[in-house]
Amino acid sequence: MSDYNRQFTFDVAQAAYPVKVKRTLRQKLAAKTTFLTGTAALAVGAIVGGGVGAGVGITAFNYFSQPAPVVVNNTSQVNWVTAAASVASPSVVTISVAGADGGGTGSGVFLTEDGYILTNTHVVTLDGATADPTIEVKTWDGHVLDAKIIGTDPTNDLAVIKVESPLTFTPIQFADSSALNVGEQVVALGAPLGLENTVTEGIVSALNRTIQVASAAAPDSSGGSLQLFNGSGNATNLRVIQTDAAINPGNSGGALVNEKGQLVGINVAIATAGSATGSSGSIGVGFAIPSNVAHRIATEIMATGKASHALLGASVGDAAASKAAGSFTVGAEVMALTDGGAAQVAGIQVGDIIIGFNGVDINSAKELTAAVRQEAAGAEAEVVFIRDSKEQTVNVVLGDATELK
Repeated sequence: MSDYNRQFTFDVAQAAYPVKVKRTLRQKLAAKTTFLTGTAALAVGAIVGGGVGAGVGITAFNYFSQPAPVVVNNTSQVNWVTAAASVASPSVVTISVAGADGGGTGSGVFLTEDGYILTNTHVVTLDGATADPTIEVKTWDGHVLDAKIIGTDPTNDLAVIKVESPLTFTPIQFADSSALNVGEQVVALGAPLGLENTVTEGIVSALNRTIQVASAAAPDSSGGSLQLFNGSGNATNLRVIQTDAAINPGNSGGALVNEKGQLVGINVAIATAGSATGSSGSIGVGFAIPSNVAHRIATEIMATGKASHALLGASVGDAAASKAAGSFTVGAEVMALTDGGAAQVAGIQVGDIIIGFNGVDINSAKELTAAVRQEAAGAEAEVVFIRDSKEQTVNVVLGDATELK
């Protein structure tokens, strides 16, 4: 069993295995444990002490191998991290995935009370290795439930899975990621290295960062890869939040939350300094998919089983500041246009250099690709470009990326 988190590749680490515990022990543990709700400490014997009816896929409890989530020993010394983690922890799960050739673990968050869960595509496809995995979900309070895939979106590395259970779950609260500030305090929750219910604290280090990762699209019935709509083969561009909150293998799909415990991002990748084994851990550079993007993708997948993506209808390349080798890129130059496509209809021409998209600076072709593909098909966008040394702005009604199939 291995733990997965995207680092432009994956890392492997030890995983914790469930151990069955008698009900009497669970009751004793519950009697000694309190959880902070943000304003007060509450006993949770009623949450973990009761039994659950048979036949609902609940297979194990794991109170030997892990501490209870958000342990509070001194209520007079709690801080905002404790409060934020206490609010969000009941919504965070650990995900175990098994395929024909191996397995791994990641994290996820509940979207609804009836068991829809948001995670990463690379978690449920084992980095694109399987389209038919066996998936189990472990909740914050130890219930282990079978899950199935509802839909995946390799373009934004998001997926929705579902558990069937008579239990009522706690959905994560979404915050507006467009209102984030650099320097804002955040908490990452998940199961790094298989260590469930782990909390780490940091800040938002940068916004609108673009990274490129390998596609996690699962193989289709013919053994090929599902079509990606970014024109970059087996790579995909993601526009993300950068954070220094420690994120490690196994955090993928877990929550990045603000001081109120509200979701601002879905943890997706880490940067590493490199090592002989390629398995370095956190170096303080982690990435999360913004909550606004995650919410749109999740809503569409729950409704239709898939997500839509916008299409600009332009082939672009990096525009360099000068001809010097290694010169800084300063925008995305339009190299070709699709006849009747969104860009052409809006009046964009070959040779224009796009420097802004929906209020965000564009410095490269990858940044423009990532920004466009985060939008829904048919969305309106404001595009800023330079033509003949003059800055111009146009409104574009974006096309549908499925037109590229």
